[in-house]
Amino acid sequence: MPTYDYICDACGHVWEEFQSITAEPTKKCPECKKKKARRRIGSGAGILFKGSGFYQTDYRSDSYKKAADADSKGSSGGESSSKGSGGGGSGGGSGGGSK
Repeated sequence: MPTYDYICDACGHVWEEFQSITAEPTKKCPECKKKKARRRIGSGAGILFKGSGFYQTDYRSDSYKKAADADSKGSSGGESSSKGSGGGGSGGGSGGGSK
């Protein structure tokens, strides 16, 4: 439930109220009891991050995680085989150039 700031135009009293978003604004001041209260426009509440932190992958779906795992396993296997053939090819090429 949001917190709303109110001010009384009759007596200047300022207070906060926890109200539902759909609730009608309070009109009656709790101090002077006159119906001169109005909601103030406030800056709103700031976001507080507590704990060890948040990471980009914290809220990923299971399907995304499975696809990422499959991709990382497939690409790491492909890299090692390409490194082996690439290293052999460049070694053979330089060996062939020196002959």
